[in-house]
Amino acid sequence: MKKIKMTLILLLWTYTVAAKAGFLNENYAQRADVKSFINEMVTRHGFDRQYLEQKFSTAKRLDNVLESIARPAEKELNWRQYRPIFVTSKRSNRGKEFIQKYGDILKRAEQEYGVPVEIITAIIGVETYYGKHTGKYTVFDSLTTLGFDYPPRSRFFKSELKQFLLLSKEENIDIDEMTGSYAGAMGMPQFISSSYRRYAVDFDGDGKRDLWHSMPDVIGSVANYFSEHGWVKGAAITFPVTVTDTRIVHRKNTLKPYATLQQFNSQGVKKRPDAKVKQSELSDGQMASLLKFEGKQGDEYWLGLKNFYVITRYNHSELYAMAVFQLSEKIKE
Repeated sequence: MKKIKMTLILLLWTYTVAAKAGFLNENYAQRADVKSFINEMVTRHGFDRQYLEQKFSTAKRLDNVLESIARPAEKELNWRQYRPIFVTSKRSNRGKEFIQKYGDILKRAEQEYGVPVEIITAIIGVETYYGKHTGKYTVFDSLTTLGFDYPPRSRFFKSELKQFLLLSKEENIDIDEMTGSYAGAMGMPQFISSSYRRYAVDFDGDGKRDLWHSMPDVIGSVANYFSEHGWVKGAAITFPVTVTDTRIVHRKNTLKPYATLQQFNSQGVKKRPDAKVKQSELSDGQMASLLKFEGKQGDEYWLGLKNFYVITRYNHSELYAMAVFQLSEKIKE
């Protein structure tokens, strides 16, 4: 009996070690939900069944991706902790060098799409440190893991997996070579698959959209993304305010502007003297949202205008949008 028990313990230990080492990766191609997905891609989008079955049979479940998706920085950190990561002199200096190097392309993008050079630059600076960190995960493995093993957002990531496969077909890219973030964002501007298909542009005129190696395509695509989401050329983005009555509700569930500047003003929300925005850029009827940040010196209040909201369409976080804005200001100095 003791011999049997010891054998079972040894087998269990061996299984556990093997699982942790990745030797027991599940064969996704044998799962019913994956088979259903493959059927859809074959019947509706003309994919080769054997090709997809082979790809899913070798796809890896990435447990570190599941761990990362459960605790994104925007939910774990407050502004006091988040700001020093992105709004630094080192990053802004690199941004100025980036503008010197690609100034002609950036200016062409600004003229065509109306998005300022420093905003385009700041996005690339925040996303990938100007192309230095584009992600180490195989996108196909990440999206397969999240699409089939992350129930809270499986519908979204299955959709992105479909978009990813369609993208690889359209752009003739080997899915084994496409790397990105743990959530499947790709290239220097970190576009997810659906955004890549919809907003990426061929800005260098070579007949393809390459967000890994073509800087014109990267710059043009970021500018086009903002333009398509309603960027207002020459308009202000956000500015700091004083709030006399802190009982005024800061709406956490919406980033979209929900009241006019006149309404905020009547409630005692006033532009701070150090605000860089010009009064000529503001009008009583402009819509804004009241933003509250836990800053280094205590609570900070800002009013986010339409263009601030547009930045949050790139990443649905007010921390992210404020980091992009403040980095762009340092770059512009």
